[in-house]
Amino acid sequence: MDELASVDGTIGPADEMRIPVTDDGLLRGDGVFEVARLYAGRPFAWDEHVERLKRSAANVRLEFDLDAALAEVDALLERVGAVDGALRLLITRGGRRVVIVGPLPQRPPAITLGTIQYAPTRVLDAVKSLSYAANMLASRVAREGGADEALLVTPHGRVLEAPTSAFFYVLDGRLHTPPLADHILDSITRRHVLELTGATARVLHCDQLVELEEAFLASTTREVQPVSAIDGRPLPATPGPRTAAAAEALRRRIEAS
Repeated sequence: MDELASVDGTIGPADEMRIPVTDDGLLRGDGVFEVARLYAGRPFAWDEHVERLKRSAANVRLEFDLDAALAEVDALLERVGAVDGALRLLITRGGRRVVIVGPLPQRPPAITLGTIQYAPTRVLDAVKSLSYAANMLASRVAREGGADEALLVTPHGRVLEAPTSAFFYVLDGRLHTPPLADHILDSITRRHVLELTGATARVLHCDQLVELEEAFLASTTREVQPVSAIDGRPLPATPGPRTAAAAEALRRRIEAS
C-alpha cells in the first residue's frame, strides 16, 4: 500500500505533500500526534485516540481546529477504502493538520530488547508530542548493541517502557506493567491490556529482569508482541501463557469493535 496524506485538507501522495520549513513542528518537534491501527479501513479505539490528542494539545498549549482535523481524517479514510494499515494524525505548532495513511511496519514474531538508560522529561507527562528524537536514538543504540529494540530504564534502575510501546512482564506467575507514576506514556493499548487481563501496575527494577518469566510489548501497531530476550538473556517462554492469553484477548476485542 502506498502512503497517502492530507495536509490541511489537500490529499495526495505522502512523499509529495509539503509544509513550510519554518513550521516549529519541523524545526523544534513542537506539536502532538496520534497513531491508530486500521482494520479494513476502520481505526481501532479512535475515540480514545482523539481524547488523548485533545489532552496532549491542551497540555502543550496548542490550539487547533479539531472538527477540521477529524473531517480530514474521514475524507482520507474514504479515499483509501477498506485497507489494513496505520493512520497518523499530526498537529504542528505552525497550525498544520497532517493525516497520513500507510502500511504497518514489518515486525518479527518475537523481539529482543536491550536496556538503555533514559530520564523521562516530566514536563511532557501525558503528552504524545512530536519530540521523539530521544526515543528514536534509544532504539538505534539498542540495535547497535545487538538487540531489536530498546527497553528504557531510569538512571536509578527503574524499568519504564520501550520507545514506542508499553512493557508488560510476568513475575511470580502474575502479569504486571510499570506504573504511570514513573512518567511513562498512558498508552491506549496498555489500557486495554490492563482491562482485559487484570494486570497490575508495579515497579520493576533492572536487577529483577533476570527473574522474569515472560514479557511482551503492547502498542497500536504491534498489538501484543512477545519478548524473547532482554540484554542477551533468553526468557523462559516466548510466548508464554500469559502473553498468549493477552494477545488473544486483545485480538477478540479488536474483532468485536
